[in-house]
Amino acid sequence: MKSITINGSQRESVGKKSTKALRNAGQVPCVIYGGDKPLHFSALELAFSKLVYTPDAHTVVIALDNGETYNAIMQDIQFHPVTDRILHVDFYQIFEKKEITMDIPVKTVGSSKGVLNGGNLRVPFRKLRVKAIPSKLPEFIEIDITPLKIGSKFYISELKNDDFKLLHPDNVVVCQVRRSRLAVIDVEEDEDVETTDAAPAADAAQ
Repeated sequence: MKSITINGSQRESVGKKSTKALRNAGQVPCVIYGGDKPLHFSALELAFSKLVYTPDAHTVVIALDNGETYNAIMQDIQFHPVTDRILHVDFYQIFEKKEITMDIPVKTVGSSKGVLNGGNLRVPFRKLRVKAIPSKLPEFIEIDITPLKIGSKFYISELKNDDFKLLHPDNVVVCQVRRSRLAVIDVEEDEDVETTDAAPAADAAQ
């Protein structure tokens, strides 16, 4: 997984007055949890653009001006309800041998014959909850939709991986191709559907 470096300064004062002054200066108050004690720091708001305004998942290196660095993941972020400016960011410190939980984006590849025949591809989960040690966290979870016909579904159980654990039940549908009004039934790929649909007409003829 790719990592983003955020340069910051450790905060000595964490009161409302100092927090307001930081924000007025274009800084974002932050805190890192997960270590021996919470660590408060601040960083320029622009430093978070590649971390926040992207669908990709990243780990973070917090580099403080005192020379200390911390590996972390973003845990929570608060925005101003009107201006959408970043008000506060929580980070969680990570360690190489300690498993962490993170939301990882889902990426579909390939061309589904069901979609080419007019079916609708549904991906209810844009991100999946994953647990692993930091070095095993994937940047994204790739799903090849090529085999999916109209009515086909792709389940969590088909994404089993030795590097990480998916924190969802095996029977959860990750993506599927649903029939639409414009869908075309392919004889070779969907013989069962064609046979089912033709049966009532044959009965009626008798």
